[in-house]
Amino acid sequence: MHRFATRVLSVVRRIPPGRVATYGDVAALAGRPRAWRAVGNIMRACRAADVPCHRVIAAGGRLGGYGGNLSMKRQLLRAEGALVSPTRVRDFAGRRWTPGRRAGAGRR
Repeated sequence: MHRFATRVLSVVRRIPPGRVATYGDVAALAGRPRAWRAVGNIMRACRAADVPCHRVIAAGGRLGGYGGNLSMKRQLLRAEGALVSPTRVRDFAGRRWTPGRRAGAGRR
């Protein structure tokens, strides 16, 4: 596996339940801020059960892809307590994961 892909999967494993990160967030945390499309490709190809790919979303809180199964992505996020409309995560700013930021910080 390519080193960047290994770093991406490591970052995604750290996203806590009920929180989300954008493809761009993951790319930046993996050391290549402009590689958001590569992150999407890695997520699409990932079949590892220990990698919560459903927690990686598109910019602005849009759900993005999930191997074409957005219904499953919505269900998984809702099961973790996220409020999800048909196309985006509601309260995106409050759900967005930033390493080092306490869970729930900035929420009302």
